[in-house]
Amino acid sequence: MLTPLQDKAVGCLAGAAVGDALGGATEGWTPEQIRERYAGVVEGIVPPFHADWRNARPIAPYHKGDGHITDDTLMTHALVRVYVKAERHLDAYAAAEYLVPEMMGEKRWVPELEADALLLQRVFLAEKWLVARLHYGHVDPREAGVGNIVNCGAAMYMAPVGVVNAGDPAAAYAEAVDLAGAHQSSYGREAAGVFAAAVAEAMRPGASAETVVAAALRVAKDGTRAAIEAVCERARSISDWRDAAPDLRAAMAPFDTVADTYRDQGLGARRPSRVHAIEELPMALAFLLIADGGYRGTVLGGVNYGRDADSIASMGGAIAGALGGRACVPEQWRADIARASRIDLEAPGLELAEVARRIHLADVAARREHERVFSELTAPQG
Repeated sequence: MLTPLQDKAVGCLAGAAVGDALGGATEGWTPEQIRERYAGVVEGIVPPFHADWRNARPIAPYHKGDGHITDDTLMTHALVRVYVKAERHLDAYAAAEYLVPEMMGEKRWVPELEADALLLQRVFLAEKWLVARLHYGHVDPREAGVGNIVNCGAAMYMAPVGVVNAGDPAAAYAEAVDLAGAHQSSYGREAAGVFAAAVAEAMRPGASAETVVAAALRVAKDGTRAAIEAVCERARSISDWRDAAPDLRAAMAPFDTVADTYRDQGLGARRPSRVHAIEELPMALAFLLIADGGYRGTVLGGVNYGRDADSIASMGGAIAGALGGRACVPEQWRADIARASRIDLEAPGLELAEVARRIHLADVAARREHERVFSELTAPQG
């Protein structure tokens, strides 16, 4: 029998992977294009948007669809392995010491490439930045994210930080912001912290969709906070994810630097700003509210929204999976995606729960030592 920590950790990471795999096929398209291609809304595993996926987009010839996880999950699982190796809270230096070697050092099965490959060979340019800056450029890890495109690249794999800091959103936010400094700056880095905080709240027994949004707003700054407020306020008036996309997009548009035509960007796209936000996190939280924390509605809302669908559905799936635990992630989806992707969807959650338990024990010991020292410092003399 699983402990609540194990159950929620497995739900979080399996939920993220399933959302990622379902959303891969619809990434980059509009809700209208998705419904036309798949003869209605997508409600499960579907084939690639382009049957000839190898040649449809030469810059990114990845097999998205058919139940394949994408780089979101590959990076998330790499971060789990970093925690297992480090057995401590992470910072920007851990990205250089552990994460970059994970990306460069060992071949693993990459479903979208249909081959054993280095993670570095699958991630896109904004993630290759980590290796270029930290391994080849020897940049201070705390500053390495400056200059990178501002997108959801760091946020998309921060769920493990929330699990390690289960029940403590403020600590999750601080740790993720530090760690993500090696990868991102500005509102991309901010989103990484807020997403980790949302997962940490979802790990708390008794948490709900509303408490998750409240926890996110307590830590969020600048445009990220404003975007979450605006999009979630709009979501509260929507009852069905199938009809949500136009209203949610309208609420998000003032904060987003990515144009309505997703693949056709202007010069202002993805640049640092204090008034803008990435789209993926506010949208994941919005679908979480519409689904009242339910897993299927949260994920399918993101899948059918399109645009960066895999990351929206993965973030939403991580939060909803942490809220509901392993059983809330449909068993058939878990089985089919694990088989198609040749990956174990439960082992990473169990490994992370165990390392989170050990890190927590070390935290308690350190806190008690600090209490002892402070008691001595505040005791009357003589």
